[in-house]
Amino acid sequence: MSTLYFGIIYGVIAVALVAIGLLFRYVLKQSKGSLEMQEIADAIREGAMALLRRQYKSIAIISAISLVVIVVAVYFGNVAKGEADALSIAVHSGIAFIVGAICSAISGYIGMYMSVSGNIRAAEGARTNLDKALQIAFKGGSVTGLAVTTLSLLGVTTLFLLFGGGSSSEAAVKEAPLLIIGFGFGASLVALFAQLGGGIYTKAADVGADLVGKVEAGIPEDDARNPAVIADLVGDNVGDCAGRGADLFESTAAENIGAMILGIGLYQIFGIKGILFPLVARAVGIIASLIGILLVRVRDEKKDPMDSLNLGYAVTSIVVAVLMFFVITNMFAPVGIYEGIRVNTFLLFLCSVVGLILSYVFVWLTIYYTSSAKRPVRQIAQASRTGSATNIISGISVGMESTALPVIFICIAIFIAYRLGVVAFSDIIAATAGTADAVSAGTAGLYGTAIATMGMLSTCTFVLAMDAFGPITDNAGGIIEMSGAPEEIRKTTDRLDACGNTTKALTKGYAVGSAALATFLLFASYLDEVKALGFELFTVDIANPNVFIAAFIATMVVFLFSSTAMNAVSKAAQVVILEVRRQFADIPGIIEGKAKPNYKQCVDIVTKGALREMVLPGLIVVIAPLVTGILLGKEAAAAYILVSTIAGTIVALFLNNVGGAWDNAKKFVELGFDGGKGSDTHKAAVVGDTVGDPFKDTAGPSIHVLIKLTSTLMVLFVVLFR
Repeated sequence: MSTLYFGIIYGVIAVALVAIGLLFRYVLKQSKGSLEMQEIADAIREGAMALLRRQYKSIAIISAISLVVIVVAVYFGNVAKGEADALSIAVHSGIAFIVGAICSAISGYIGMYMSVSGNIRAAEGARTNLDKALQIAFKGGSVTGLAVTTLSLLGVTTLFLLFGGGSSSEAAVKEAPLLIIGFGFGASLVALFAQLGGGIYTKAADVGADLVGKVEAGIPEDDARNPAVIADLVGDNVGDCAGRGADLFESTAAENIGAMILGIGLYQIFGIKGILFPLVARAVGIIASLIGILLVRVRDEKKDPMDSLNLGYAVTSIVVAVLMFFVITNMFAPVGIYEGIRVNTFLLFLCSVVGLILSYVFVWLTIYYTSSAKRPVRQIAQASRTGSATNIISGISVGMESTALPVIFICIAIFIAYRLGVVAFSDIIAATAGTADAVSAGTAGLYGTAIATMGMLSTCTFVLAMDAFGPITDNAGGIIEMSGAPEEIRKTTDRLDACGNTTKALTKGYAVGSAALATFLLFASYLDEVKALGFELFTVDIANPNVFIAAFIATMVVFLFSSTAMNAVSKAAQVVILEVRRQFADIPGIIEGKAKPNYKQCVDIVTKGALREMVLPGLIVVIAPLVTGILLGKEAAAAYILVSTIAGTIVALFLNNVGGAWDNAKKFVELGFDGGKGSDTHKAAVVGDTVGDPFKDTAGPSIHVLIKLTSTLMVLFVVLFR
């Protein structure tokens, strides 16, 4: 039976690889436009790839040090516990870490490469019509989405097989998911630094370009006269493609591993099927997303291109629901002595529907709080009429308000999925009561939340395609603007850019929601790992001083991390601002368009600044939970996981939503509200947008990674905690 499921998984991987090849070929076959356009695109590509190479060298050094720490710590921790296979466990953990880190880095590279290859082709496609530009940009984004989720599935499945998942030994199969926890940690570590470095880069360049170019010099966005404009366009790729690609890669890896560990608790009932279900569910999501991707096209040039993406997303969700019904119905039939005992698979299917609905809710709430057509953004725009201070006060108010409904819906989803899981397994719980194979209500409920998480992440491929679509369209607009193309072509790229801004915003909301659900799974996995290691299980008692201290530290770290990330943007941006001012002053004729700025100088400055500033916040995230667990113990470590998730989710929602709202309030003013571009209202809105840049593109997205990295780190190093 397991051979069938492995065949399905690898069959889907093969289909996805073929689709990636065909989409890749389609994008690269398109015209690259004029020589002037190619010159601009080449500068963007060179800057982006140069940053990625230098960033990955820094990450490689950090990863090498982490690898040594992992192997040594896991070895001596297991020796102290009396584990006979301590060396084997340490080596397996190290291998999994290396593979996870490499796959995460490859995901970021693919995202970057497709973005800098698709931007100029989408710009040239806009000369034909809206649909042509959309097809190129979205197919380029789809390569990223498919590659990231396929790599994650391939890595986890292959390691599971190699580490004993394909064995006939029950003990080997049950141990295999625990041995691949390092894969999730490796993916998380690379994702953290990729997201941090990319976020610092993009916002330092953006802030420098906006404050000196738009506010001080009064020149338009993406104007060729701005020395920081190429660095700004490079930043769109390194933050939203390389960083987000690695981010969602580690999301899918961590959730798969967490759910597989929960499946160990049901092995006596379902055999290997309970462990393999998350992998099959991920494969189903890839197929459904591929169908949705193929349906995206603009059939009416007058309509909003976002309608086409919404249609593809809706079709993806419907196909996922249908396929998940058949998968759940077939995989959750008890085996062995429990064959014939009823499991309510329809209720388990409803758990997956809960996850799908939650993803839609998060997308809708993100759009509500960041769309210029809605009340929150217009409220901020109106506040801009009386200056920057009221713009910022209004924005912070909106950001705080925006955390309420998402948190409520996360709680509702967890509650419903947990209860559905308990009821679905009620006959099994009764039949196994008092036996060595007893299934508790807690195990059943947690598996219900695992299925909900799989449901939410089943559309990840399509969502990531929409996210990667955003930077491609943004760059396409910049290339058209800088190359002096006709206004009607710029209008086409502006429509796609507006669409891309929406998709980037909703992806951040989706990532926060999936991080919250995933960490609930990883917390349960932490408890299962404690049990598997032979330690006594515990309750997290808030009256225990160690638990209380750990909770305080976890909350503090979220804020300290956010502070250091945003301060890093400020430091790097100050250097960019001074350089842009220097070039305006020292190179005669830039403002008049008679002289060319030194773009490479700004790119080099931002690159060095981003790589230098990403280290401190990254180290805080890794060191703080380890020290807490080692000094305060396993119960305190559990509290750290819980509270960092709660605080991180709320802070990330606040930062992402208020940043997006400030951005679109500025765009709303630029459309002509209360004086439009150049008015005092516009200047106030630009200041608000500039403040919001590091919120939504540096600190906020990096907290998604912080939440999951903390959990995987705690699970991996639990053997060290007293």
